[in-house]
This record gives sequence, structure tokens and C-alpha cells, in this order.
Amino acid sequence: MLDTPVFALAAVAAPHRLASEAGRAILAEGGNAIEAMVAMAATIAVVYPHMNAIGGDGFWLVHEPGGRLHGIEACGPAGSLATIERYRGKGYDAIPSRGPEAALTVAGAVGGWQLALDLSRTLGGRLPLGELLADAVSHCREGYAVSDSELGNKPNELEALKAAPGFVSTFWIDGAPPKPGARRKPEALGAALQQLADAGLDDFYRGDVGREIAADLERIGAPVTRTDLERYRAHAVAPLSLRLPGITVSNLPPPTQGLASLMILGIFERLGATKLDSFEHHHGLIEATKRAFTIRDRYVTDPAYLARQPAEFLSDAVLAREAAAIDMKRAAKLPLRNGDGDTIWMGAIDGNGLAVSYIQSIYWEYGSGCVLPATGIHWQNRGVSFSLDRNAANPLAPGRKPFHTLNPAFACFDDGRILPYGSMGGDGQPQFQSQILTRYRAGQNLATAVDAPRWLFGKTWGAGSTSLKLESRFDSALLERLDAAGHPVEESGLAYSEGFGHAGMLVKHAKGHVEAVHDPRSDGDARGI
Repeated sequence: MLDTPVFALAAVAAPHRLASEAGRAILAEGGNAIEAMVAMAATIAVVYPHMNAIGGDGFWLVHEPGGRLHGIEACGPAGSLATIERYRGKGYDAIPSRGPEAALTVAGAVGGWQLALDLSRTLGGRLPLGELLADAVSHCREGYAVSDSELGNKPNELEALKAAPGFVSTFWIDGAPPKPGARRKPEALGAALQQLADAGLDDFYRGDVGREIAADLERIGAPVTRTDLERYRAHAVAPLSLRLPGITVSNLPPPTQGLASLMILGIFERLGATKLDSFEHHHGLIEATKRAFTIRDRYVTDPAYLARQPAEFLSDAVLAREAAAIDMKRAAKLPLRNGDGDTIWMGAIDGNGLAVSYIQSIYWEYGSGCVLPATGIHWQNRGVSFSLDRNAANPLAPGRKPFHTLNPAFACFDDGRILPYGSMGGDGQPQFQSQILTRYRAGQNLATAVDAPRWLFGKTWGAGSTSLKLESRFDSALLERLDAAGHPVEESGLAYSEGFGHAGMLVKHAKGHVEAVHDPRSDGDARGI
């Protein structure tokens, strides 16, 4: 299943072929990487609805030719009616994962598209919004084939999902899950996207689309109001960066878990595990993950409420301390919380060297499950990461931003290469990022690094155990060593499984050509011009 990398002057990579084709077409029309990414983001929101939607959030890293790196946080806060008292008063001990009470945060993704296009215009972007959204609108009006990934998806809390307003009538056919060959035509969503193309993306929050969204949210009993939508703006943020030998890696600050992704790489670097695919390589990454997640779970929250600045944890002293706490022969037993999540990561590099690493999500598969009838938009359930305990790291409060697993990654090499990369997968995102990047740094090409078997430490697939889950292509001798070291090894039985992420990487080499690849575990590919 090794994917063939693309070698081109400019390229895109996405987990669905219709999205990568939308991005390639924009590059071919002279659009830049940001414009290509907006086209891809709109298209994949239509054709990969179990993974993302315009009713979700997004995060951007944009690297200018010449070196400046921009971050965009398009994360919606909790609605003004989303209080602990509301949920406690209804008898909840935790925020429900499905239904109107799960649809408790503003959707930020479209605001992020707007801010990214504002930046695009300062960098020469000139394509009209209607052209960027045209493919997405067309797939709504003409229909699209339900993807293999969606057909094979087994959603968590299925009964609650089926009960969510609009879910069955939108995503199932004749009251049953779609079968191979099924097509879907979300005409209401297409009309909403066409309205955004005509009136501008701001209409999502402060125009006709926003009015319809707010009315439907109120009708189903969700705690997000028209005023919440009108107040929302995406924000430019300073990325977090970490210097390693020969490379600078970057990610997004809180409320994302970008800090954990960088810490894993920083801790691992200090372990001295240089042999690719050795016990030390994988054991070191697993143990670095445990150390980074412990800090993440304690400190990462809405940036307005941070107890400590994230850069402190990227200092030489902290990374060395965490590395020194790792036993390179034995697995540490640490509690890790469950962080499920379905997401899409996409990348783009244009002919001028403008590069984008982007991630967009509704959190769980199909998010809250709620589909708003007037616009056809299904809404995220990102707010389930809030706690109803006022003393928790991320307590629910109106206007507060939820903890985000989303984190797009970027690397700049001292030899001039630039590398946007990332993966979907909730808590798996930092783990998958570390595996593909360390493989590439160790000398594997992009396609091999993305294709190679992966592991995931933690709870997933609805399992109650915290185990080290692995695809079946690992060497048996390595598995024996991991097991002997105390890792709770659990083989998935599958050679390729999307439970181990949909990853992608693109690199622009110093001589100018772009190489790109996307995951064979997905329905996507890389395309270039």
C-alpha cells in the first residue's frame, strides 16, 4: 500500500481525493497555498463529514517564503448558555457527547478561513471566494460518493448519535447506514456555501447564514446564541517553536496540544536513540509521550487561564529533566486520559514557497450529530473536553475555549527544506507526528515514513484498557522486547488501520521542487502541478 510521492513545482496533500483535486486546481489557476487550502477545507467539509465540517474548528500554520511563520487559532468558545449550573441542573455528571447539549461551542473554522484569506491578500492572493468554494458547492448540488472511510466507520455512542436532531435523515439512507456505492447530495449545505461565496465568509457569523444557524441552534436547545456567533473572531497567534539539531519544529500554543507534540520531540532528542526502528527508538518515543501528556493534562487550557507559560516546558532544563526521568529499559506506568477524535490534516506548498499546515475537525466522528436543517451544517462536540468540576484544568464556563487535540505541525531544516506535516487522531496526533518525523529525519523518504507501521499508546477504539496498540507489520522481535520491558502490547491485527491516523507530509527542497505524500490509510492522496 506504499503511496507514490508526488514530485512537482507545487503540491497539496489531503485525506480525500476530491479535496486534493480542489487544491491542485486552485494552484493550477495561479492561486497560492492559502487559497488552495481554503478550497480543500470547504470540499473536505462536504465529502468527509464524519471527520470534519464547517460546524467545527480549525488551526493554521502558514510559512512565508523567507521565513516568517504565522499561526491562526480558529477555535470557538463555549456558548453564553453553557454553564456548569445548566448541566448539573439537568442531572448531568459530565457533558453529554451527543445531541444538542454537546453542541455547546461556536464553530470557528470559517472564521479561520477568513483570517487566512486576509493574510493571503497581503501575500498576493487574488482569486475570488466563489472560485475557492466552487468545488464544494458542486459536490453538494451534484452529489458525491460516500467514502470508504465513512462506510467503515463505527461511531462511538451510536444510539445517542442516532437520536441527535437531523443525523439519521442527513447521513443514513432509508433509515440505515449507507452501503458501498451510496451517494449523498446535501443541498441545504450547498446553498449555505453558495451564500457564503456570494456574501462573504463573515455571513457565517453576522449575516443571513448566521441568523439561520442561531435560529436552528435555539430550536434544538443548544447553548450557543446569535450573540455568541456575532462576537466570534479567529485570532492570529504566535506559534511555539523548538530548536533541535539541524531543524526547528513548530506547532500551535494552548488551547491546542501542540506543546505536547513539541515536548515529545525535545525529550526524545535527549535520549540518544538514533537507530531507526530499534527498541530504543520506539520505547523512547512512547516514554516521551507519557511525560509530555502528563504536563499537557495538567497545564494546557484556555490561554487566558494558563498557570504557566508553555515556552517554559520547552526549555533545555525541563526537557533534560523529563528525559532523565525515563528508564530506557522499562516502561513507566502513568495514567492517561482518553482522547478520542476524528479530524483531517492537509498541507499545501505553492510554487513561490508559501506553505500551509492545516487541521480541521468536529472532534468525535460526526461531532454532536446535530444537523441544522436550514443550512445543512452539522455541529461539533468539541465542548465535551470541558469538565463540570470547577477545580479541573478545563472547567466549563461561557466564553471559555475548550482543550483541543488539534495541532498542525511544521519543520524548517537548516539546509533550506521546509516541511508541513500532521495527522488526525485525537491523542494519537502527537504520537503519529513524532513517528513520521523521526523516521524522515533518520533518512526514510516521505512515502516510507508515512506508510511505515505505527503504534498508539492509550485508550482508543472504545477499549477500556490503556495499552500499546500496534499495526501488524512490526517485527516480532521488537514486539517481544517491548512486551518484556513492560509495555502492554496489543496488536490490532491489521496491517493498515485508520485508527493509527491519516498522516501527510510535504517538503520543499532547497533546490525548489516539492515532494508530497498522503496516507494510504485514508481516501486521499497528494497532487501537484
